[in-house]
Amino acid sequence: MIPISDNIRCRNKPIINYWLIGINIAVFFWELQLEFSGGLGYFVNSWGVIPAQISGAITNALFYNNAAWIIVIWRTFSLLVAIFLHGSFSQILGNLLFLWVFGKTVENILGHGRYLGLYLAAGAIASCVQVLAEPSLTVPLIGGNGAIASVLGAYIIKFPKAKIDTILPLIILYIPIQLPAFFYLFWWFVQQLFYGIGSLNIPPVGVNQSGGVFWGQVVAILIGAGFMRLKR
Repeated sequence: MIPISDNIRCRNKPIINYWLIGINIAVFFWELQLEFSGGLGYFVNSWGVIPAQISGAITNALFYNNAAWIIVIWRTFSLLVAIFLHGSFSQILGNLLFLWVFGKTVENILGHGRYLGLYLAAGAIASCVQVLAEPSLTVPLIGGNGAIASVLGAYIIKFPKAKIDTILPLIILYIPIQLPAFFYLFWWFVQQLFYGIGSLNIPPVGVNQSGGVFWGQVVAILIGAGFMRLKR
């Protein structure tokens, strides 16, 4: 299922949404350059969310060494940076397609500032949930999945029956159909199964494929839905 557009008219230009899409694309091209130069693994391990490092730094800061708070602050910053990193072509294409279709309408309802706040906060909170769910995980977690899940949650709580123009690929045929917006809440999680396609060469293998990722996105969807309800 490939969403193309919705039937909700927007009065204002979604400037923040355009910027978010542009930044994600620019960062991904930077990742590709690093892959060719051999520095991608170090980059992802430096800026990806590694639950074991964050939980270990917090434990050391609380019980052993106050200086460890410097590491905590540094690793906490990765909660935001990791939102703009992606581990495969399929992941960034899927994420940005959802952001293109659903983000502009959510930004139109919330306004530029609140939309950006939702995107960043929900993405960071989703990463925190992943850390809490699997505190001993040593694999770097990257991707804007949590942030975009919050956008989807906000959209569906406001426009559950909006019509989404969709292309259904069937081998060599592409069939245009319309689906209700709430269908994409289900499809969002199915889509995650294909995000390993076209993976970049990032050691260790398995970036952003942990069980905690699922719960992080569930929380992000609820945050988006709750944020939109408060707007009402």
